Amino acid sequence: MNLTATARGTFAIAPTPFHDDGRIDETSIDRMSDFYVESGCTGLTILGMMGEAQKLDADETRLVTERIVRRIGSTIPVVVGVSSPGFAAMRSLARLSMDVGAAGVMIAPPSTLKTDDQIVSYFAQATEAIGSDVPWVLQDFPLALNVVMTPDVIRRIVGASPACVMLKHEDWPGLEKITKLRSFESEGTMRRLSILTGNGGLFLDFEMERGADGAMTGYAFPELLTDVVTLSAEGKKDEAHDLFDAHLPLIRYEQQPGAGLAVRKHVLKLRGVLASDAQRKPATSASPIARKEIAYLLDRVAQKDKRVAQAAGAAKGAVA
Repeated sequence: MNLTATARGTFAIAPTPFHDDGRIDETSIDRMSDFYVESGCTGLTILGMMGEAQKLDADETRLVTERIVRRIGSTIPVVVGVSSPGFAAMRSLARLSMDVGAAGVMIAPPSTLKTDDQIVSYFAQATEAIGSDVPWVLQDFPLALNVVMTPDVIRRIVGASPACVMLKHEDWPGLEKITKLRSFESEGTMRRLSILTGNGGLFLDFEMERGADGAMTGYAFPELLTDVVTLSAEGKKDEAHDLFDAHLPLIRYEQQPGAGLAVRKHVLKLRGVLASDAQRKPATSASPIARKEIAYLLDRVAQKDKRVAQAAGAAKGAVA
């Protein structure tokens, strides 16, 4: 089930479950993996920035990768984040991931890259390091990584690396970038590239209309992401926007820099997906005031989307 440039749908970004004491929670890993499949996701991305990959040691990284891929990798494609300061570690995790059944890997640029030529050269070397037979996702997230990739640079990377089959598009504002990349394809100056978008889904409704193939992001209700992607693909614009708008206040709240993962894990705990909303230290957590605000938002969203009612009820009980 190798990743290809025709990939569409919703690839959820998965958090890494921990016990309250910081140990990896393998039972919650299994439950979470099944949850994403049951939510209609067409893929799963693990060990990304919201997966706290940088807080895991090598053995823990291997454990998480093997457990998730072996549980659901034959059902939906799993993409593994392999970004690393050095190519040796990147190659090791990439080869492990593919050996256990991953569909591909995701690579983000290091913040030291400053020029267009440096960026293009880096990804050419990364492709050589992991092996040209490994399909990979280019992560474009300048807000967090401080590396700006113009559409022309992305075109150069894609042209030099046939194994690059997908763009995880997280530029902001980035709607015009999607339009430009699709124009490259239509004029024949860039081959077909799957474009899945991030940023917590904040612009997913319009990104789909600009030519995105779906979402690769996290949200405590991945069902919303899958529905918006499906409705948009079916041309049901108003339905897609109506559903998206109902969830937007909670999406926005979850997108707060530095606090978003705490919010997402808290809601996933309310939903029974995670046993604990703990993060590996250094960490943040949802304060009592924040939990009340989350409960309020869940109640508001539940009035428009009944699938949120269970979490809303649990949130009310937790803050009562």
